[in-house]
Amino acid sequence: MNQNEAVILTLEKLGGVATLGQLNQEVFKITDCEWKTNTPFASIRRIVQLNKKIYKIKPGLYGLVEFKKSLESKGIIEETDKNKDSKEVIDFNHSYFQGLLLTIGNLKGMKTFVPNQDKNRFLLNTKLADIRTLNNLPAYTYPHLVQRSSTIDVIWFNEREMPHSFFEVEHSTDIQNSLLKFNDLQDLYARMVIVADNKRKIEYTNKVKYSSFKDLSNNNRVTFLDYEALNKQYEYLIEQQNFEFIL
Repeated sequence: MNQNEAVILTLEKLGGVATLGQLNQEVFKITDCEWKTNTPFASIRRIVQLNKKIYKIKPGLYGLVEFKKSLESKGIIEETDKNKDSKEVIDFNHSYFQGLLLTIGNLKGMKTFVPNQDKNRFLLNTKLADIRTLNNLPAYTYPHLVQRSSTIDVIWFNEREMPHSFFEVEHSTDIQNSLLKFNDLQDLYARMVIVADNKRKIEYTNKVKYSSFKDLSNNNRVTFLDYEALNKQYEYLIEQQNFEFIL
């Protein structure tokens, strides 16, 4: 079996769709294919970009052309300029990046939480409820602050079940709403991150400078993370799982 066939077979086994990270993790389980190269991950990336049987759904996410209609019926939709503002694409993007953040947190040994209102959303074929490791939000501080954080898109907790990182995924909603939450939680020793398309960074930069958020801005309490950077970090962590030794 050649490398192209191995990638196609892996996509089929994964339901016709996979992140590049998943492919990097699963394709080497096919023993009939040899990867005689020092850069197998680069080879996989090249295959998904050039093989005509594979189409790009979004950066880092690929599907089989023959599965396209089936995937679209599940809400896994290729984003275009025409449909990017549709409810279907917005919902898909939101749950997709929530899922990546949960997965990264798990790989880093964090305890992870997503709001119960989002637990039945999907990262491809897996419910977010099945990715998060905490079913309930820990009572880590005063009740009113715990309640304030209960709708934050993704939270990572350390081994003591104290917040390590708060993430708000802002695909189309007002970034100011997330900054208001972070402003109320700023006394907690935790990172606060706005996750969004890089096109919204200017909007973020302008709003975080509002006088209402002067403490967040002056103390550098909030960070902006764009989708592409998030995706690259996810892929890198998945690739690390294949290393026998990590420095």
